[in-house]
Amino acid sequence: MSDERYSPTGIRVAPIYGPANRPSDTGQPGEFPFTRGIHPTMYRGRLWTMRQYAGFGTAAETNQRFRQLLAAGQTGLSVAFDLPTQMGYDSDAAISDGEVGRAGVAIDTVDDLAVVFGGIPLDQVSTSMTINSTAAILLAMYVVLADEQGVARGDLRGTIQNDVLKEYVARGTYIYPVEPSLRLITDIIRFVSDEDVNFNPISISGYHMREAGATAVQEVAFTFANAIEYVDRVTASGLDVNQFAPRISFFFAAHNDLFEEVAKFRAARRLWARIVRERYGGDDSSCRLRFHTQTGGSTLTAQQPLNNVVRVAVQALAAVLGGTQSLHTNSYDEALALPSAAAARVALRTQQILAYESGTAQTVDPLGGSHYVESLTDEVERESQRLLAEIAEMGGAAQAIDRGFFQDAIAKSAYAQQRAIEAAEQVVVGVNRFIEDEQLEIVQAPDYSGLAAIQIERVRRAREGRNHQRCEAALNDLGRGAAGDESLMPLIVAAVRARATVGEISDTLRAVWGTFHSGA
Repeated sequence: MSDERYSPTGIRVAPIYGPANRPSDTGQPGEFPFTRGIHPTMYRGRLWTMRQYAGFGTAAETNQRFRQLLAAGQTGLSVAFDLPTQMGYDSDAAISDGEVGRAGVAIDTVDDLAVVFGGIPLDQVSTSMTINSTAAILLAMYVVLADEQGVARGDLRGTIQNDVLKEYVARGTYIYPVEPSLRLITDIIRFVSDEDVNFNPISISGYHMREAGATAVQEVAFTFANAIEYVDRVTASGLDVNQFAPRISFFFAAHNDLFEEVAKFRAARRLWARIVRERYGGDDSSCRLRFHTQTGGSTLTAQQPLNNVVRVAVQALAAVLGGTQSLHTNSYDEALALPSAAAARVALRTQQILAYESGTAQTVDPLGGSHYVESLTDEVERESQRLLAEIAEMGGAAQAIDRGFFQDAIAKSAYAQQRAIEAAEQVVVGVNRFIEDEQLEIVQAPDYSGLAAIQIERVRRAREGRNHQRCEAALNDLGRGAAGDESLMPLIVAAVRARATVGEISDTLRAVWGTFHSGA
């Protein structure tokens, strides 16, 4: 009987590792290729940023949750937006019916964002915004809000996701065809650099591809393939890599296999450093992989939901041992509904226990030198390089996505994972082993229709109260810019300042560029 064992990615796991599995290239923390961490002292000098992803219905409700989290010791904010905001529609658009405020907060104008951050000084908090196709608009709103509050743009801190390529692969909140979408991303990166806005203009995301079923290796390779596409576009526009690469950040998932996840983060750090050095001649600052981690939403179970507390703790431990710069821990009840305040507090306390009680922050790269972890690190890097070479032969990420390569690979991986769970070859405690007869908790949903009515009235009042001529002129200027080759971010900022809505700005661009149709 064979006793062959494999990691979730398919890497063969030996029964024991020793000196023969010596590390290939670790170096020292803070030194190229940064396998052991991007800073010499890592968490001994500064802990990771503790974020909790939140956004509920109206701006006022989201502001209340943010204040609760900050009071509980959270050190950074992470904003979830509803689907109409993500897709570029106003709350009163017919297509938004039934979706306003459901997946996150509804934002129609910059005044809604002002309510979200009411009483929260923008120069004293780091803000992450999970937004992609309308990222330019939300960043413009944040900048205008800072301007109107008298906060210098250089004093802002935060990140917008702004990674549209993975939307075509795994998430679906795309609007425009690929080429104008890439143009918009390039404009955002140049704007942040030119205007000295202290914001990460893109967070290239493997998280959503992992959640869709990608393996750890696919997560790394596909994320870096997308990153190469973006960096190629920006450098082709005339910006030197060292002018913007230090502000590029990444977003990865943490799943249940503790050692493979730690190895993944270490391998990713080393691989990205080599890509930036060898392909673009980047300096050390450009070569440092800075990343946010979120625990795996797809690993949470509705059955025996308190088990998720343990899963999240293991995943958070992997992220910390792997050297993440910021971390979101999921709430145990998210498989049932939006997280309750109590569950969100437990999720935050999980990070705080890791930081202050577990000893993981006492030394740098605690698992460095582990024969097993170093061997896994080498294997993840090697397999990721193999996939990247295959994508390069297709002409890069945009071409590979157009051919469906990413999508097919992830679909096959997701299918294999589901088959393994259904056959009980992959154990999920409480789902296919150690099952108990239980009645799943029925969670009372918020009154979404009531929330939508409030937001619809807000956007209608906003349109009535603005300077119509100024707003129309700003939108006309944006349309002309989109039809030409003008930089779009200053035009979007002007439209936001004139109180144009998310939907109006998006419609202006839709009228010029059209929309993306899958399979077209």
